[in-house]
Amino acid sequence: MRFMLLAINPGSTSTKIALYRDDKCLNTKNIEHEISSIEDYDSIISQLPMRKQAIENWFDINGIDPSILSAVVGRGGILPPVKSGAYRINDEMIDRLINRPLVEHASNLGAVLADAIASPLGIPSFVYDPVSVDELEDVAKISGMPLIERKSHTHVLNSRAMARKVAESFGVQYKDMNFIVAHLGGGISISAHRRGRIIDVIADDEGPFSPERSGRVPCRELISLCYSGKYDEGTMQKNLRGNGGMKAYLGTTDVKKVAADALGGDHKSNLILDAMTYQISKGIGELATVLKGDVDSIILTGAIAHNRMITDMINGRTRFIAPVIIKPGENELEALAYGGLRVLKGEDKAHDYHEN
Repeated sequence: MRFMLLAINPGSTSTKIALYRDDKCLNTKNIEHEISSIEDYDSIISQLPMRKQAIENWFDINGIDPSILSAVVGRGGILPPVKSGAYRINDEMIDRLINRPLVEHASNLGAVLADAIASPLGIPSFVYDPVSVDELEDVAKISGMPLIERKSHTHVLNSRAMARKVAESFGVQYKDMNFIVAHLGGGISISAHRRGRIIDVIADDEGPFSPERSGRVPCRELISLCYSGKYDEGTMQKNLRGNGGMKAYLGTTDVKKVAADALGGDHKSNLILDAMTYQISKGIGELATVLKGDVDSIILTGAIAHNRMITDMINGRTRFIAPVIIKPGENELEALAYGGLRVLKGEDKAHDYHEN
């Protein structure tokens, strides 16, 4: 039996979709939404009708009859901590994402969009490896301040998918290997994978700075800035996420441009690029201790991993730990489709979502 799956990955200003027949991508589209249009909505979830209509328009333009679909898989939103793998989208999950979101985030639309398309067709809908997958060991959750517990927020979907691919290239299963995966994008996260479980992470707010995020910054100075009276909460949040990192130093998030300027002899661009790759490498080294040095491979993935200059800089600092393998790009749509396919074929079992 052949399966037709629609994968949906909503971003802040785009909705990425792909139609798969089994493991083959038949059609894909990155639907760009006008920023001015997005700003007209008072919440992310209120964008649902607009984004659903955009997907339906794509069906019409490409002559796709939605009734051919076997399932719809959406990117998992920021839910309370969940297990890895697939979850059936149910009313409880939809209620949490619509009425009681933990964080306003575009990924929260993934499940809601998938359900909105699948329910009228009477087919299943899933999320796969949501952002909030938590497999951290107890020791990794201790922050040093009882008021704050460390949580597992990382680019789970793409990181685990690339780890699976690397394991397959070695002719072994993901559950039999140890990896450190660095997802390099607008936000940067690093994760330690031990025998099929992500046992520790460096989230995008506690590690390397990125093109638009500040990453780990000195806490005492940060507290002083927050109480200085010069900045409101919204401004400080944007200084951390959106206006931080490379953008704060160089006024741009364009990594290609910064790399070209650095190669052209611009001292500041070279310094900031060196600092970012230095911090990424330091994070990889930090997680190597979690795996006690037993690392089969270091995997660099995400959009920035297309940049040879950057991956060479990280490789130069970390290859003594383990071989560095480059798996560039953000492969979320493929990961979603493959995850849903494994469920439909009976190779994986989907969890039922329930809150404690």
